[in-house]
Order: sequence, then C-alpha cells, then structure tokens
Amino acid sequence: MQKADSSSSPSPVATAAPRNGLDRFFKISERGSSVAREIRGGLVTFFSMCYIVVLNPLIIGTVPDSTGRFLGGGEEPNLAAVAAGTALIAGLLSIFMGTWAKFPLALATGLGLNAYVAYSVVPLPGMTWGGAMGLVLLEGVVILGLVLTGFRKAVFSAVPPFLKTAIAVGIGLLIAFLGLFNAKFVTTASGTPVQLGNDGSLTGWPTLVFVVGLLLMFVLWVRKVPGSILLAIVVATVLAIVLERVLHLGGFSPADESGAGGNPGGWAMNVPALTEFPIKAPDFATLFTVDPIGGVTAAGGIGAIVIVFSLLLADFFDTMGTMVAVASGADLVDEDGEIEGSQKILVVDSIAAIAGGVGGVSSNTSFVESTSGVAEGARTGLASVVVGIAFLATTFLSPLVALVPYEAATPALVMVGFLMMTQVTDIDFTDVEVAIPAFLTIILMPFAYSITVGMGAGFLMYVLIRVVRGKARQVHWLMYVIAALFIAYFLRGAIEGLLL
Repeated sequence: MQKADSSSSPSPVATAAPRNGLDRFFKISERGSSVAREIRGGLVTFFSMCYIVVLNPLIIGTVPDSTGRFLGGGEEPNLAAVAAGTALIAGLLSIFMGTWAKFPLALATGLGLNAYVAYSVVPLPGMTWGGAMGLVLLEGVVILGLVLTGFRKAVFSAVPPFLKTAIAVGIGLLIAFLGLFNAKFVTTASGTPVQLGNDGSLTGWPTLVFVVGLLLMFVLWVRKVPGSILLAIVVATVLAIVLERVLHLGGFSPADESGAGGNPGGWAMNVPALTEFPIKAPDFATLFTVDPIGGVTAAGGIGAIVIVFSLLLADFFDTMGTMVAVASGADLVDEDGEIEGSQKILVVDSIAAIAGGVGGVSSNTSFVESTSGVAEGARTGLASVVVGIAFLATTFLSPLVALVPYEAATPALVMVGFLMMTQVTDIDFTDVEVAIPAFLTIILMPFAYSITVGMGAGFLMYVLIRVVRGKARQVHWLMYVIAALFIAYFLRGAIEGLLL
C-alpha cells in the first residue's frame, strides 16, 4: 500500500547512518525520520486521543454495578480515580509499544469496549465492577494466547491486500466523521440522521475554533510547514481559551424539545478554562480490584464465554485494522503487505487488554488516532513513548489536559481522514470481486460507526463472491474461519438471548 501523496506530506528526512544510541534503538534515521518529528508526532497523537481521560470516566465511572457501587469503590462516582487509572494504563502501554514493538501506535481504553462493559456486563445480576474487569482480563489472556500461537498473525497474512487497503480507507472516513461529529460540526437531527451544526447551519464560537483550526491545518500542510498539525492545534487551543475567557461560553448542553434552554453554543466536552490548580495528586483506586472468579460466577459459564467472545472479536479485528492504517500511513508495509514487527505489536495490544482489566479501566487497545501522529511525521516507537510520557504526566496534570477542547484537537482527525482516503486509488473498482467487498468495508465503517462491522461485511462478501463464482479453492482457509466468526459476531445479540 502507498502512503499519502508526497506532494502534501512532510518531506522525509534522508535515510542515513544512526547518529547515536537513541537513533539506533528506534531506527529513526533508518525510517527517514528525526527526533523532532517523532516528538511532534507523539504530541499530536496525544492531543488527538487525550479526550479518553475525560470520556472514559463518563462512560464507566457513572454506572453502578448490580450492587449499587461505582467503579473505584463507594456509593458515589469516583471520576477522578477512573481518569487517573485511564491515563496511567494508557501511558504504560504506549511506552511498552514504543520501546518493545518500536511502532508509532498508542494505546488507551477502547471506546465501544468500555460501553459494552458498562451497559451490558455490569448490570447483570450479581455482577460487580471487579467481576466485569475480571472478564476483561480473561479476554486479554485468550487473545494473547491467539497471538503467541501465531493464529492472530496468520489471520492478518490471510487477508487479501486490497481488503487491507479498503480497511485503511474506511478507517480514514470513520475518523474524519469522528472529528466532525465530536466537534459538533455535524450533529444528530430529527428529520435526517445528521445535519450541519446544531440547527442545519454553522453557529457558535466553538464551531469557529474548529473551522479556524481545520483551515489553518490545511494551509500549513500544503505550504509544507513542519509541525503543521501540532501548530494548528496549539493556535486553535489559544483561540478557544481567549474566547472562553471573554465570553464565558461554558459546556454544551442540548435544548429541550421545544428548542428552548440548554447551551447549544457551548464547548463539546472540555471547557478551555483553568478552574483549579494545574497539578493534582492522582487517585489510583481502580487498580487491582479485578475479580475474574467473581465475574465468571455472576455471568455463569456460558454467559462468561459469550461476553469474553464478544469483547475478543471486536478487539481482535479493530486492532488489525488500526495497525494496517498506521503502517500504511507511515510507509511501513512491504510489497507483500506485511508489517515489520507485527507479532510484537499484536502481543503488546493483547497485554493491553489484560492491563485494562487489572487497572480497572476496561480493555485497552490500539488507537486509530495514532494516524494523526503519523501524518505529522511519526515513523518509530519514539512517538509512542512521547504519548506515554504525556499520559503519565496527565495523571498529575489533568486540569491542563482539559484546556484542549474537542474543537481544537479534532481537525487533526479530519486531516488524517483525507490522507488515508487517498489510498482508495490502489483498489481496482473495475473488478467486482474486489470492488464490492472493498465498497462495503469502506462505507460501513463510518455508517455503522464501527471498524469491526466494516471489516466483517467486507470479509463475508469477499468469501461469498469467490464461492458463487466457482473460486472457493482460491480462498485461504482462514478466511472461511473469519467469515464464520463474523457471522457469529453479527448474530451475537440473538445468541446471547438464547444462552443467557
């Protein structure tokens, strides 16, 4: 697969002999990068995904378990502890990815996975938060076993190159949509699925911040200004701080059914105002509260298998898609579609699921926002180390992280969506055996809001078309296994209803 058009990408640093031990360890010069580019890329990735420190507590920290207790202990939400644990585990795992797998991929609590735990697992009779995290730990153990036996890498190798390209393009559209939606440039509507702005038009100062950040990012990019993405985020954040200081916009809240009340012109999540001392001692109350035996006991044997399988399947293929997207953007995919160090990458991602359970913050996984750092020039694990250090600092500096609003950070996701979309030219849409599976893969990721759904539809259609055209023997046997797993995934609601 090709990386983005070089006419709009940062000019690569000429490959040269390693300058020092740091360069040699991370293969910085070998991959045509520099320490400055890796640091910039790491910071861009961090600012693109640091929202998880705020969002994860709102998802898993506000839901009581079946006993009425919240994550972190007590009968009241302990959001500070969930935020600190989220940042700690993300920091440690991102550093592990950078120093061992040496790949520019950061990790944190997986969205979707955390919602499934909070809304589908924890409410089960007798289930505690410790038990739910125990099931997350078991999912990580199982998926690590699949990696160590070579099964997970074998699946990756069995996927045709055009589907890997389609995965990268689909993810590009998904994260571009995420950027637009999280900044409320587009919102849900009553007459249509989505609409422009809050009322069909662009209104509000936060929207201006997003537009300014996005336009500045594109202008700096086409002018080939080093650090264009990070610079645009910083400028947009400063603009947001000034606007909040002068206008006191506050946080977003929807109007009522009559259109009155609420604060539709507020910031999407983080309000760019420092309301407390910037340094705060972390509370790690979520750590080591995991109870796998209690989780299996509460869910029952069959129920535990269904829950673990549901978590595993989503984690399994989401990570594969994210790894492809990052590697293709960083030009780390060889002619055979293989990714250097893919086995180590998958091992780290599997351990991340275990760490998320032990840390009490839900399964950690690879973040597709890492592609924003790659777009800024990141090519090595040093960028992941930078992300990890920033997350560790966040355990003490959460008030400062909250200064960066969605509207300032999410333009980077739109930019990355554009860069990943350029790979669509590598897909032969004149061949129906390629075009239809690729089309479904690409469109269903943003439309279904799921990497896994897009991949599943593409894989199933690829196998089906090959079979009906008399080419069943040309399909790798693992693709049939994957197809069967995806059928089970798509029907998991019905299966859970029969078994639970």
